[in-house]
Amino acid sequence: MPGAKPGFDWWLAAVAVILAGLGVIMVLSASGIMAERMVHNKYFFFKKQAIFFAIGVAIMFILAWTPRKILYGPVYLWLLLVLGLLALTLIPPFSVKAGGARRWMNLGPFVLQPMELAKVVLVFYLAYFYSSKQALVKSFSVGFIPPVVVTSLLCMVMLVQPDFGGAVFMGMLFFMMSLVGGTRIIYLLVSGLFGAAAAILLVINSPYRFKRWFAFLDPFQDPQGTGYQLVQSFFAFGSGQISGVGFGSGKQKLFYLPEAHTDFIMAVAGEELGFIGVSLILSLIGVLMWRSFRVALAQDDLRDRFTAYGMALVLGIGFLLNLAVVMGCVPPKGVAMPFLSYGGSNLISGFLCVGILLNLSRRKTQ
Repeated sequence: MPGAKPGFDWWLAAVAVILAGLGVIMVLSASGIMAERMVHNKYFFFKKQAIFFAIGVAIMFILAWTPRKILYGPVYLWLLLVLGLLALTLIPPFSVKAGGARRWMNLGPFVLQPMELAKVVLVFYLAYFYSSKQALVKSFSVGFIPPVVVTSLLCMVMLVQPDFGGAVFMGMLFFMMSLVGGTRIIYLLVSGLFGAAAAILLVINSPYRFKRWFAFLDPFQDPQGTGYQLVQSFFAFGSGQISGVGFGSGKQKLFYLPEAHTDFIMAVAGEELGFIGVSLILSLIGVLMWRSFRVALAQDDLRDRFTAYGMALVLGIGFLLNLAVVMGCVPPKGVAMPFLSYGGSNLISGFLCVGILLNLSRRKTQ
């Protein structure tokens, strides 16, 4: 863009670190009671999240100065690797089962959720594909079928785990990147209809998903059953009012709100920090997204621009889906809040995206 100059986006790096730091603090508040009951150490989850935070920051700065040819070079190798990791989650000796699903790999003291890496790898692949196939991107066989097949493979493995929310996330990522990549709108609309039909069939044929869908529509019809999680989330937000009940003083995390330190950590923030605290977090998210898309718009090279746009989407879709779930706007999908929810895979994935954006910002920023 005119007037673009090389530079490192310190604002982007700083906001990412501040958000993740707030996440570590909120994990301390939200997880203490559960950690005390599970492992007799109320700082268990906090310590692990602090370790993930340090690793994530280190990875972010390493990626920021990694030569781009190393990041871009083996895109198909990255795809094969992440498909292999996703497949290994289906094999009991290599995976960890929780909540009726196998989405994690056992790595000794830590567990890895390959889906978080799959988001980043899909962005690398789609950015490479759409930047190198611009002359053929309007064709059906060459410009549309290959990325559909790759995305579908990733989604199918996730559905087998099962991870319905992860498959929805990948579908949204594919749709948004294809939209700016130049794919014909009619192809995207038809594929979107097929995807919606498949989702409806999955919901209808799964009693568990069917109940969750209707719980989302009116959780107070069964506040002690299928609607319990959303109802407790609403109570948490309502209790916070303007200034919150105070850090560490929330009551919903006392075994009332399931997944308080993971998917529903924003509900704990709403109760303890109130409208003011949640507004501060949303403002930080707004700055993060502004700086991310700013990096994307400043790129002259098409592949760089698509890559930056995709990394911003990974963060943006994560923020949007998590907030929509905890506020009852969409059915619960098990989508973590980037930088804030407990979990090493999610936290490191967020720092991966920011590290790549910082790498691109060193070449061009506004």
